[in-house]
Amino acid sequence: MFRIQTMNKISPQGLELFPRERYEVASEILHPDAILVRSADMHQGEIPGSVLAIARAGAGVNNIPVDQCSDRGVVVFNTPGGNANAVKELVIAALLISSRDIVGGINWGKTIASRADEVPDLVEKEKSRFEGPELRGKTLGIIGLGAIGVMVANDAVALGMEVIGYDPYISVDAAWDLSRQVIRADTLEGLLAKSDYITLHLPLGDATRGLLDAEKFRFMKKGARIINLARGGLVNEEDILAVLGAGKLSAYVTDFPSAELLACPGVICIPHLGASTPEAEDNCAVMAVRQLMAYLESGAIRNSVNFPRCRLEQQAPFRLLVANRNIPNMVGQITTILAAENINILDLINHHREEFAYNIIDTEQRIPDAVLEQLKGVEGIIRVRTIEQGVF
Repeated sequence: MFRIQTMNKISPQGLELFPRERYEVASEILHPDAILVRSADMHQGEIPGSVLAIARAGAGVNNIPVDQCSDRGVVVFNTPGGNANAVKELVIAALLISSRDIVGGINWGKTIASRADEVPDLVEKEKSRFEGPELRGKTLGIIGLGAIGVMVANDAVALGMEVIGYDPYISVDAAWDLSRQVIRADTLEGLLAKSDYITLHLPLGDATRGLLDAEKFRFMKKGARIINLARGGLVNEEDILAVLGAGKLSAYVTDFPSAELLACPGVICIPHLGASTPEAEDNCAVMAVRQLMAYLESGAIRNSVNFPRCRLEQQAPFRLLVANRNIPNMVGQITTILAAENINILDLINHHREEFAYNIIDTEQRIPDAVLEQLKGVEGIIRVRTIEQGVF
């Protein structure tokens, strides 16, 4: 029986996937095997030593102490693409409201509601104040071609836009899904110089924090529009307020309001609605639950932010799972210990990701507790556990 602790309200469509005969799921659980979370801040409390994995029903993991988890061999999952369509639709809306002053027009309309018979004439007289360009034929620059960026690119092509994409680390899967009409930009500066609209679809980290700043704004077309529904910190707030005030940019649409941004006439602030659809919440919960179940029951890892993707079809009765630091001779030490105990390895896979590695080893015999303790004592090994096929 696996014990799953939920730290937020999780969509029932996800929770219903847990077979009740094998899983206990509740918000108050002592010594959980795994944690399912959305937005709860996990930096403040202690993660129980029993936890094998944490699944975030969403893409960002800023609320999870990932480094601490890695050091303890806790696999942290996210759900990239689960909210992609929800964010993509809001990006399309942002393109439209940044072009034509739809928000300003609606707000102005409310001010004349009391003028009764004058309304039709006033609308015709003042409508030019809110006009703006069409999207068709304009150039959209997309920075980051992950699940969301690819969907935005393909829909923008369908709207008749010229689309340029920049992502030095684009995955093979994303490349397959991307429209052939999307032009690859060799440099970020080249994309900025050509784009009428720029939309960001990147994670926030040391390499991307303040990616768009005063230096980058110099490359942009006068009157360009920027959309940031990814992470607020990707854009230097002080610098964008300065270029908006100087008339260099026409608009900045962001899903991450601040008092300063809300007070700026050139900024359209959305109250963090990117993934706020029932469909996105359902999709993310379903992905998170399936990833947790696969890991707990078979040791398979997919969509982890701290350990490598790793899967091995289980055809042996016993399985050994080892998480370790990515240093030389780890596989050799593990197999030597098993061989010394006459434990026959039927299949083995080892993958690494930056500082950490992960091993799935299938054996004919059950591994004795003394051997497991010996493995745990090897320098560099972080976590060891076993799975017996059909037993949970």
